[in-house]
Amino acid sequence: MSNPTTYVLVHGAWHDGQSWNRVAPLLTAQGHRVFAPSLTGHGDKAHLLGPEVGLTTHVDDIVGLILGHDLNGIVLVGHSYAGMVISSVANRVPERISRLVYIDAIVPTHGENAIDVMPLTQVMIDGAADSAQPWRIPPLPEFPAPLGLFGITDPDDIAWLKTTLTDESILCFQQPAEMDNPAQAWIPRVHILCVGSVPEGVTRRPIPETQPNGEPSRVYELETGHDSMITKPVELSDLLLENA
Repeated sequence: MSNPTTYVLVHGAWHDGQSWNRVAPLLTAQGHRVFAPSLTGHGDKAHLLGPEVGLTTHVDDIVGLILGHDLNGIVLVGHSYAGMVISSVANRVPERISRLVYIDAIVPTHGENAIDVMPLTQVMIDGAADSAQPWRIPPLPEFPAPLGLFGITDPDDIAWLKTTLTDESILCFQQPAEMDNPAQAWIPRVHILCVGSVPEGVTRRPIPETQPNGEPSRVYELETGHDSMITKPVELSDLLLENA
């Protein structure tokens, strides 16, 4: 392939880089370069979780990866909470990013935090307030089918996912996105919505018909639960390849 694409895949809250294990090989098999790091407090960095870990920490993680590897022309992909992360990363290094892809993601505007975009987040913070460590929020519980665990219902997949999940610091949901760099608004955006079963109380903010750069919004739907990288990796990979 003469012009391979560099994908940076950013996982959502409670997850780690392993959540992309089924997607990354499909992209690399087409000749592309893929990075799927674990954010601070997760995966191989789980021991670093503390009350001081927040959205800014995770933005630093990804910006550090991009600059450390001198990456350019990136398709920057964020799942769920990572919509907050990639939005602020784009604010920092817009010249290195060719496209933003939001997968069933929290999509903020400048100065908004995750609670502003998805008020249910505050309920989880309140629920942790009386615990021994009120700064940390445990992963969402498994629900009966068809909701399952983050939309996953296959027993083997659920068992595996549980081994990867770790708590999240409330600061991740409280710190605001920084999107005041005019250059970030020119980056094309793609939205992939998982339209399977949605837990009660979860509402999705409508996607504007027009992107910040003036182009029509590009919105795709996958008939699956929230963790589409696990439940529909082929279909998700196809959309990522289509929007390289």
